[in-house]
Amino acid sequence: MQFTADQHLLKDLNRMAIVRQLSAWPGQSRAALAESLQLTKSTVSALVKELLAEGWLLEREVVATGELGRRPTPLFVHPGRLALLGAELGVDGVQVVATSLTGDVLARARSPLDASRDPHLALVRAAKLLQQMQARLDTPAQQVIGIGVGLPGGVDEQTGHLHFAHNLGWRDLPVGRLLAEHLRGTPLQGLPLFVQNEADVAALGELEFGTDSRSDPLIYLSLGLGVGAGVVVEDRLLTGARGLAGEVGHMTLEIDGPRCSCGRRGCAEALIGFRAMLGACDAAGGLAEVQRRLRAKQADSVEAVASAGRHLGMLLGNLCAAYDPARIVLGGAAVELGAPFLEHAFRTLESNAAAAGLTPPLVTLSRFGADAVAVGAAALARYRLTRPLIAASRLAAAA
Repeated sequence: MQFTADQHLLKDLNRMAIVRQLSAWPGQSRAALAESLQLTKSTVSALVKELLAEGWLLEREVVATGELGRRPTPLFVHPGRLALLGAELGVDGVQVVATSLTGDVLARARSPLDASRDPHLALVRAAKLLQQMQARLDTPAQQVIGIGVGLPGGVDEQTGHLHFAHNLGWRDLPVGRLLAEHLRGTPLQGLPLFVQNEADVAALGELEFGTDSRSDPLIYLSLGLGVGAGVVVEDRLLTGARGLAGEVGHMTLEIDGPRCSCGRRGCAEALIGFRAMLGACDAAGGLAEVQRRLRAKQADSVEAVASAGRHLGMLLGNLCAAYDPARIVLGGAAVELGAPFLEHAFRTLESNAAAAGLTPPLVTLSRFGADAVAVGAAALARYRLTRPLIAASRLAAAA
């Protein structure tokens, strides 16, 4: 029995290695895959045949090489046959997207919701949107194979349990189990379902669907009402012992600084997020209110945004010292403030790096914009489904 299980795992590893190889370097032939993955040609041919039949891959026109004999047939990850669903449960509502295996957004839906008042209502709304998306996509030509969910708080992905989400007022909530119950009796019942922190899934979106293979370590920093980070090191998401890694919004930047939503003082979130720019009483106004005040050139608001930017630069410097990242990606609503916020961050980061004789890492904005968390949630599903060894090790650790 053990031998059979090991053989199945080895086969899954080889199948998904082919998928990931073609995701990173599309257009390879069977022979090229065999060489790059150190597999026999017969093994690759058999696995590719399965993957073509299941919709993971497709063949395209034969490449003319000018050589005699049979020309190699290029292979690609199928851009539309298999689909992933990603959901973001955020402060402003629920957003759901469907993506291809290559990260193209096939459809999206959003439902405004004051989620902080009733987490169960938010989960019901998310389940309905997921079902609506599935109904649009799950046809003979298209099939949904996995679901991911991003949440603004500390999550134990192994159990799907949300430890806390300060800005939603949620605590100790079995999100994975509850959402699965809402999907019971629907076509989505039984599909792989993964739950993780919003910044973590957004980081996976950059990893899985990005084009820069040199971004390791990679940090995604989410900036809005809250502040959080997702960290990927050597192709693996750093989650921590309890799923709380990346809660950088609650790192102390200023002793005896302003009160944070977590109850402590001087946290990065209290100095960088919308509360720092607007004041705690007006923070619900979010991005739109900050933009309105900047357009009106209110001096106190201009300085508050600049101060938040400088503290962001300090946080970026701390993350560089901790992880030495190759790239940091900035996302979340606050990045839409642009220069009045970000220029101060970049200037502070560069100044501190120069003082230490260092070169700061590449800092970019998320290519997915407002969809970053929802698309990242879909990427979470692809990440887990195409890495069976990580899944097996996680199951062994939980046993």
